[in-house]
Amino acid sequence: MFTTLSRILHTGILTEPQPAPPADTTPIPDALHQRLWAVLGRALTIRHGDAGSCNGCELEIHALNNPYYNLEGAGIKFVASPRHADMLLVTGPVSVNMEEALLRTYDAMPTPKLVVALGDCAHCGGVFGGSIATPNYAIRGSIARVLPVDHTIRGCPPTPAAILAGILQAISTHTPSPSASDKR
Repeated sequence: MFTTLSRILHTGILTEPQPAPPADTTPIPDALHQRLWAVLGRALTIRHGDAGSCNGCELEIHALNNPYYNLEGAGIKFVASPRHADMLLVTGPVSVNMEEALLRTYDAMPTPKLVVALGDCAHCGGVFGGSIATPNYAIRGSIARVLPVDHTIRGCPPTPAAILAGILQAISTHTPSPSASDKR
């Protein structure tokens, strides 16, 4: 045991240093909080909806809640009820079985509501083959075929920094969506 401890003390730390985050995509939590309050006047609440994804985007969303990004400290939180949400963050292409649940979630949100399509699958169907023009038997296609989309965050899957930057961009350019009944 003493041999191992001695080797550890003489060798030092062997892991590589943590990469520096890009300055333009990862805002400081205090600046982020001030920007949210300037745009919304309150904290941002997000309802996440999985319309049929592979869970790659969900893993990146979970990474946003770790201490490195600290969303809660910046004034952004995920909520369980769509009645408390300002934003609907949707991942995956809309599957036939999830279409009704997605529409009900959207209809339950108070106005003004903001819809963000997260990932390439939500944007155009991605690897699942439900493209904008030709959906297949199990997939309706992109989120825009079912709901009015205010903003899209591209990537397969997008990084947590890209998701955060996309959420902030969606808030900055926010205009209220038409109702889902207009889209049906």
